[in-house]
Amino acid sequence: MREEIVYTDRHNTDSFKWDGLEKIYGDKDMLAMWVADMDFKVPECVREAQHKYVEMGAQGYYMTPESYYDAFIAWEKERHGHTVKREHIRYSPGVVAAFNWLVQTLTEKGDAILLQMPVYHPFHFAVKDNERKLIGCPLVKENGRYCIDFAAFEKAVKENNVKMFILSSPHNPVGRVWTREELKGMLDICKENGVIVLSDEIHQDIVFAPNKHIPSASAGDYDDMLITLTAPSKTFNLAACQNSFVIIPNDAFRKKFDAYTAAIHVTGGTPFGYIAAEAAYRGGKVWLEGVLEIIHGNYLYVKETLAKELPKAVVYPLEGTYLLWIDFGAYLSAEDIKPFMQEKCKIAFNLGNIFGGEDTAAFVRMNLATSRENVAEAVRRIVENMSCAY
Repeated sequence: MREEIVYTDRHNTDSFKWDGLEKIYGDKDMLAMWVADMDFKVPECVREAQHKYVEMGAQGYYMTPESYYDAFIAWEKERHGHTVKREHIRYSPGVVAAFNWLVQTLTEKGDAILLQMPVYHPFHFAVKDNERKLIGCPLVKENGRYCIDFAAFEKAVKENNVKMFILSSPHNPVGRVWTREELKGMLDICKENGVIVLSDEIHQDIVFAPNKHIPSASAGDYDDMLITLTAPSKTFNLAACQNSFVIIPNDAFRKKFDAYTAAIHVTGGTPFGYIAAEAAYRGGKVWLEGVLEIIHGNYLYVKETLAKELPKAVVYPLEGTYLLWIDFGAYLSAEDIKPFMQEKCKIAFNLGNIFGGEDTAAFVRMNLATSRENVAEAVRRIVENMSCAY
């Protein structure tokens, strides 16, 4: 039985995505297509579980139940064919916090950390804000999609004495779902050169056939050098619950992580996060399938409409995530993209330059986890304003 996916107008709800527009963009009346969260109500099973807790009335100190871990482990096994050991799981309020903590605990100031450009901009901050050296290795375009230049990747690792690699899988913002062979290629190079890998797999459940997410930890024997970060936040729209998983098989790394979190006294989250995550992993599968259909339909709409109306715009294949990567460089210069999108079209996008890379300044990252009406309105504004400009 299908669960209805309910779009909700988030204006005046203290939504960062919508109510933060004036603070971030200087215009509260823009169309918000930026922050990576959804405009859909969370699964009914989550709302019911949270409501039950609230109705219970007492909101004192909370003890995390083992059933929470069991639900996550079962989801990973059923959805991704990967067995996660309970003793390897640790908490963080979000994957961004986790990879910053791990940069601090497993590397030293001045150490080189490798990123594949373009990539999720908080990766950049985690390197620079913690006084590490950012080594950028560009992804390359082949046959209309982004791929890995393994020779350049290995060269970057060796020549810069790289200590850590932060991997985005599936990749934000280019939408790639890495194959087993691609993962092995990167991870084998890292293993051979003593590089610690942080695999950010927060978008693992937002994948479209025939692509299949391969957990990095299942691509080979990498327990000694690989840490996986994931969460229910992207999958089930639970970012506000601040509940993420850090999977650390290496005993020494785990002890360092434990010592760090003990020192800052952040070893657990709120009951709302634990309750939401467990309920979602147990009962949210049907809801997720419905959301994936909406996102993929929105992708096809954008791709087909732009192919007809603005054929020189490059819409990159959406293999995974709900974030669409679009190159408007044939129509707009790097200097024109911001005023065109924000002032003429009144659309809030994440612009390509924040993700790094040499040729991304005329790109936008478009959030498709919203209503078809919002997606269609964004496309209409771009097409009509581009027609006026040319």
